[in-house]
Amino acid sequence: MPEPEDSIELPIEDTLDLHAFAPRDVKAVVLDYLDAAHARGFRDVRIVHGKGIGVQRAIVQAALDRHPLVVEFWDEWHLGATVARLKPGM
Repeated sequence: MPEPEDSIELPIEDTLDLHAFAPRDVKAVVLDYLDAAHARGFRDVRIVHGKGIGVQRAIVQAALDRHPLVVEFWDEWHLGATVARLKPGM
């Protein structure tokens, strides 16, 4: 089945930069990314949301707080990013 025209396939690495995504898409992108990163065996991942006024950061951290694969997460304030530790692969 062909991919929808507006979908973009990105390589899964240990860092996800959200600057390329519309704010309305951030939560879904983060959730999909966490699943894919875990499937590829990443233990720690870095999600770059930017410094700004904290809107993206709040969306990211709310998604991390509820995700069953996330063990813990913490801010990298000076870099505008949040690091998440994922459960070990099964």
